Amino acid sequence: MIKRTLKHIGKTFKIAFRALGRNKMRSFLTALGIIIGVGAVIAMVSIGEGAKRGIEDRFASMGTNLLFVMPGSQNARGVRQSWGSMTTLKEDDALAIEQQCPSVMYISPSVNARAQTVYGNKNWNTSISGTGSRYPDVRNWDVEFGTYFDEAMVKAGAKVCVLGYDVKQNLFESEDAIGKVIRIKKIPFRVLGVLKKRGESGGFGSRDDMITIPYTTAMRRLQGIDYIQSVDVRAVSSDKIHEAQTEIEELLRLRHRIAPGAEDDFTVRNMSDVAETAASATQMMTVLLGSIAGISLLVGGIGIMNIMLVSVTERIREIGLRMAVGAREKDILLQFLTEAIVLSLLGGLIGIGVGVGASKLLKNIKMFASMKTVVSLNSVLLAFGFAAAIGIFFGFYPARKASRLDPIEALRYE
Repeated sequence: MIKRTLKHIGKTFKIAFRALGRNKMRSFLTALGIIIGVGAVIAMVSIGEGAKRGIEDRFASMGTNLLFVMPGSQNARGVRQSWGSMTTLKEDDALAIEQQCPSVMYISPSVNARAQTVYGNKNWNTSISGTGSRYPDVRNWDVEFGTYFDEAMVKAGAKVCVLGYDVKQNLFESEDAIGKVIRIKKIPFRVLGVLKKRGESGGFGSRDDMITIPYTTAMRRLQGIDYIQSVDVRAVSSDKIHEAQTEIEELLRLRHRIAPGAEDDFTVRNMSDVAETAASATQMMTVLLGSIAGISLLVGGIGIMNIMLVSVTERIREIGLRMAVGAREKDILLQFLTEAIVLSLLGGLIGIGVGVGASKLLKNIKMFASMKTVVSLNSVLLAFGFAAAIGIFFGFYPARKASRLDPIEALRYE
């Protein structure tokens, strides 16, 4: 019984391949919609997955006992506020956190800007991070060449800097940068060191395209402000991270004289919160990109239905002859449904190759060089399975129409 069923299925597929092979170009063009759809789904999902992996790698490299203190409440008075526009966090707050919170090991105040930097006849636009002297310890980021600025330089607002790897390459190439003077917003800064290379950040740009300077210098000389934009905090251990968060919140509420029950004018987030938020955002982006690409699969399915209806019309006499020699209604249904599924599966297989190739190709295009792509088995199986379902769904109606033809009328059809 099983052997006879398998033989019948094999024969049906053989007939389907033969029927599709009669007009190879039309079959290819019909499957083209599925090819593009599957390829687009795999490429788009690989971009989203790459962004997610990049963020996870970035957070993992910084450690799990990191907290971020930012000015302003995330959702004050029912309106989401921009952290960058808030001025409620002062330098003294950061110093108090370091001195009065037992669960805190290091802190690094942060003031960020973007500026044109110049060395000789070379210039480079990059981000400027004003940090504390403990920044390498807080961010778990080693200095590869030279040294980092110390606390005395921070207090003095010294005009010194440490370069990210990309900035060093763009301004100095193979030349030794240590001790040289660059200009940031026309202000001279002496280069003390170069940070160890960290690489791309999953589609969010290079982490090495930055210069660090003392935060006091950034506040007074570059920005002209009297507040800091955030504080990076490293707890003494991962186990103490929630304890450190509580200590910081209690201390800042006391310093800012916030009444019991009133909303904080600051936000403290730990690494788990940030990683969870980032992962949620990238997951949403992946679903959105995959859904947009999936629309082309539906369009491809409509194309298959259209061509199969044309095929049924062209082969009415053939259907009539098959019925006349004993073919049953379900045999005709199975034959045309198999042809639609074969078209979808072939399109899906070629589409997988196109999608994987597109994901690899993106890495070699300069515009997308910073974008990381990861082709996951789940995305391939999902796209291929969806293509097969499209073939069954859109092929059923033409197959049913063919199976319900009257044999006598079919034989008379001209």
